[in-house]
Amino acid sequence: MPVELVNLHNHFVLSANDLIGMVDDARERLVSLVEDLSEAQLNSPYVETVNILHWEMGHVGFFYDSFILRYLYGCQPQLEDADELFDSFGVPHKERWMLELPSYESILRYISAVKEAAIDRIAGTTPSPTETYLYLLAIYHEDMHSEAFTYTRQTLEYPPPIRRRDEVASGGGLSGDAEVPGGAYPLGAAEHQPFVYDNEKWAHPVEMEPFRIARAPVTQGEFAEFVDAGGYDHPEYWSYGGRLWLRDANAKHPRYWRRDAGQWMQRCFNQYEAIREHHPVVFVNWWEAEAWCNWAGRRLPTEAEWERAASTESNGVCEVHTKRTYPWGEDTPSADTANLDSRRGACVDVGALPESDSPFGCRQMVGNVWEWTASDFYPFPGFLVDRPYSQYSCASFGYHKVLRGGSWATCSRLIRNTWRNFFLPHRNDILAGFRSCAR
Repeated sequence: MPVELVNLHNHFVLSANDLIGMVDDARERLVSLVEDLSEAQLNSPYVETVNILHWEMGHVGFFYDSFILRYLYGCQPQLEDADELFDSFGVPHKERWMLELPSYESILRYISAVKEAAIDRIAGTTPSPTETYLYLLAIYHEDMHSEAFTYTRQTLEYPPPIRRRDEVASGGGLSGDAEVPGGAYPLGAAEHQPFVYDNEKWAHPVEMEPFRIARAPVTQGEFAEFVDAGGYDHPEYWSYGGRLWLRDANAKHPRYWRRDAGQWMQRCFNQYEAIREHHPVVFVNWWEAEAWCNWAGRRLPTEAEWERAASTESNGVCEVHTKRTYPWGEDTPSADTANLDSRRGACVDVGALPESDSPFGCRQMVGNVWEWTASDFYPFPGFLVDRPYSQYSCASFGYHKVLRGGSWATCSRLIRNTWRNFFLPHRNDILAGFRSCAR
């Protein structure tokens, strides 16, 4: 019999066919992001912010092995010494380059065997709520690594992934603020939602004043004005932590920018191209977002303000049961409502996809770029750790900043208005930008 989970909150189930379809899709996405890479590229030298891809492939398979086959069904490990090799909480980051890993072909055989064993366990059955939860946990974990593979390729200056791409959507810029009323807002996930992480639990009232939030993220053109005005050389725009980062990084502009014949260029994977005036600025860290806001006389939204602008009806009234799952409503994301799933292979204009608008007229709050908020990553009131993946949130509380909304490389089945992403404020290698609020 399957084990019972701690803190499983409802009896949500998916069919075996649905779960198997997602397992297959997640693996196809992941493999497509590395299948063109050489052995040398899979075993790149140590970099602080990314994983060695050779190791990371094994880690993804280990997650299914550990949380489904072993924890759920009591199976023996599919690979000897898997815990010593691929447990991300047991193997320090730098040591992953020092391990005697199996050959890459052996790792591919391992993750394939684990996947097929997991599929065989539920094929032709009616999965329980516990099985549904743990399969989704493993699928979503793999989806998150697919996004990490994408920005790893950017970090290491590899070519863009080879995938079918939809036509890039244009739309120009989008100026102005949306006015959002104050009052009590139920921040966080509702108990009727089918799957949420422990850091989203549970919706609780937060009082806020009326505020004005930008209808679109800050663009590359707008950020270039800050750079050209000497923003990186004016300490008054930077908080103490930002000044420390500036000193250590010796930054004068966003990480992947360079000046060429009077034009700002940005490296996109392995090629430089002129910055796009109406694309959101991306690969900026929290300190850079805060400094731009100080220069512009603006501020970052709190995560409560961000979520309210994304999920509240236009009359400002919002109970837990009336919160929108996505800014546009309840329909799952499509090519017309969100730039997700790597379907376009890059950002789009901030004015594109008008069907993505929230009731207040905020555009692309889901997809295109993750958006930094002003909020530190802390648990919500009454927080309880979800087991068996008890390390997911707890290890990061207090040190990280909250991001919302997803990027163009985020898998659409992952994202929703209540999703809380979290990274350290110095990280400028992720697909993150920001929108601002009026002071």
